[in-house]
Amino acid sequence: MKNPPPIGLSADKSYLVEPQHLIDFTDGGMPAVLGTPALIGFLERTAREALIPRLDPGENTVGVEIEIRHLAPTPPGQRITCVARVIHTEGTQITFQLEARDETELIARGLHTRRVVRIDRFAQAVSRKQKKSP
Repeated sequence: MKNPPPIGLSADKSYLVEPQHLIDFTDGGMPAVLGTPALIGFLERTAREALIPRLDPGENTVGVEIEIRHLAPTPPGQRITCVARVIHTEGTQITFQLEARDETELIARGLHTRRVVRIDRFAQAVSRKQKKSP
């Protein structure tokens, strides 16, 4: 990435809450709702998409930190919209302010940091770990 993204750069993306996004420990009458891990995945994807047009060939981004407050439940079948807005850049790290809303209300907010990486170097690091695994 030759130039860091400007503060305020944002992306928004909508997702449909489907069965695979629901918590898998519903019992005792608890209704199935969007699980926090799936919500985090949606928020990370949205932040990643904000950066894709700014990356150089051979680069990608990885999430390195996330701080999320999951504020309200969302039932299956609803559409949520995630927004990721750049609030800070430092070298290869970009920090986003995140929000997610369902069809009724704000359901999450927080911060997320992504790092720009060289795909070849990242793949080498993963390969070294795979060779060390029993």
